Amino acid sequence: MLRFIESSTLPTRWGRFDIHGFEDPFKGKEHIAITMGDCASNEPLLVRIHSECLTGDALGSLRCDCGEQLQEAMRRISQIGRGAILYLRQEGRGIGLVNKIRAYNLQDQGADTVEANERLGFGADMRDYSICAPMLQHLGAKKVQIMTNNPRKIKALKSLGIEVIDRVPLQADSNPHNVKYLSTKAGKLGHIFGDDSE
Repeated sequence: MLRFIESSTLPTRWGRFDIHGFEDPFKGKEHIAITMGDCASNEPLLVRIHSECLTGDALGSLRCDCGEQLQEAMRRISQIGRGAILYLRQEGRGIGLVNKIRAYNLQDQGADTVEANERLGFGADMRDYSICAPMLQHLGAKKVQIMTNNPRKIKALKSLGIEVIDRVPLQADSNPHNVKYLSTKAGKLGHIFGDDSE
């Protein structure tokens, strides 16, 4: 069972957030939530579920859109003064950092991101969102608006009994290094870019 450990303040370029640490003793992983404002209000909470991407989030990699999505989510939450980002330690769609580098090498040879994961013996997406429920419960969130392009996240939250009011698109700019990556996300993983009505 996920355990809450401690909270503190987190001053950022987007304003002051609170940071909350959680531990999953069964998988040996630590996860965090960063929040702004009153998450326990009855109003739907703007939420981003963000899986760790060291290369994109910290190193500024152009191979993905992860770092830009994280910063844009923080900016949007800061703009309205209320929201949460659940930052899950499941690098490389759940295959880990070193295996992600191995997958990058296969992509350099022509594979797309799904093919690379499968050639390494993994599923296309190994992430587990079950830990989101206790995190949101700890924060007091009853209803969420989720910033995502990934319908799988919405389905996962609903299956966990979380009321998803709507989806808020979160699209980063493409560049020559991530065009194939974004195309694969749309074509093979069902990601939706733009509004649902488009």
